[in-house]
Amino acid sequence: MNLYLVGGAVRDKLLNYPFTERDWVIVGATPKELLNQGFVQVGSDFPVFLHPNTKEEYALARTERKSGNGYKGFEFFTDTQVTLEEDLSRRDLTVNAIAEDCDGNIIDPYGGLNDLSDKILRHVSDAFSEDPLRVLRVARFAARYHHLGFKIADETLLLMTHISDSGELKYLSAERVWIETVKALKEQSPRIYIEVLRKCNALSKLFPEIEQLFKSSQNDAKMNTGIHTLISLDHVAKLDEDPSTRFAVLVGNISKETYSDNTFSASLDLKDENVKIINDFCDRLKIPNRYRSLSVALIKYRDSCHNSRNLDPLLVVEMLKGIGAFRNSNNLIQFITCCQADAQTTKKSDHKFYDSGIWLKKVFNKMQLIDNKKIMMEGFKGIELGQEIDRCRKKIVIELSKK
Repeated sequence: MNLYLVGGAVRDKLLNYPFTERDWVIVGATPKELLNQGFVQVGSDFPVFLHPNTKEEYALARTERKSGNGYKGFEFFTDTQVTLEEDLSRRDLTVNAIAEDCDGNIIDPYGGLNDLSDKILRHVSDAFSEDPLRVLRVARFAARYHHLGFKIADETLLLMTHISDSGELKYLSAERVWIETVKALKEQSPRIYIEVLRKCNALSKLFPEIEQLFKSSQNDAKMNTGIHTLISLDHVAKLDEDPSTRFAVLVGNISKETYSDNTFSASLDLKDENVKIINDFCDRLKIPNRYRSLSVALIKYRDSCHNSRNLDPLLVVEMLKGIGAFRNSNNLIQFITCCQADAQTTKKSDHKFYDSGIWLKKVFNKMQLIDNKKIMMEGFKGIELGQEIDRCRKKIVIELSKK
């Protein structure tokens, strides 16, 4: 029985890049042997075991054969005769097909070390094209290592395009697409994820609403809505690491106006229609509510935030209520961050100073000092209590508008 550290931990260790998870491959063992040592088996498709103490994942060396559609359409074969090189050959990229033995020796049968040195993301073999999930994974790795100068090999991008054009992407589950996407949003350069998916024709298949942005022109003829969105995504990535803030900026420009057809309901106004598009998008990909709510708030109130100093005081109060600021002050912080990224893109703000957001925070902080209990003691209750609190909030807006 031989044990090897594999995959991302080896890759990032060699790059001196931070990592938190370690995966292991065991060559020459049987499931029974591992169970006898206290390992706990997880997964039904192939034998993966959790270490009894560290809880890290240990997989038996295996090979695979394509047997159906999508990323689940594989049959796996494990045996004590399967070699480490055979196991590594089924991995996606050469930089992920490097192993390290218990003595610290590096095993690199597919040129991963050279590709790490050359900063190239290259597929191991043509079997790469059998798994559509790898399109999203490579796009995510490109976003992860873009700031280090990594590029996708031309031949790998060609295979990714082949997968996109083959129709295999439709077999990816919504959950799997979202998992890869939210991981990409956490990376240092999330816009690269979108750019790569667009280059290989995957964006139109997976996120047609975002692809549509690149077909919509703005007042500035040099910048369509898609480019505006990517620049905003760059800005927000520098302001906030939370993926929900970055997601809101990514989808915040999706709009009925970016579509040229007339498939929308005449009974809804533009903002309501835009909210419906976002809700349908989130429903399709089963996106968590915290991502959805911030995105909807941005679509409904971004313009109001940009012009908050000039708004009717009651509208300022309604905006703060609409974005959920009084339920959770972090909702306001994230919302203003999204608006600041948009303002920076349109040159209405520099990276440190967003006047509308600063003023809105000042208004909100003073509103937080309103003594609701005192108002209740004055006899207000029910609907009248809410109206009186809003009257006090409106008064604060009026006072601060004069300064």
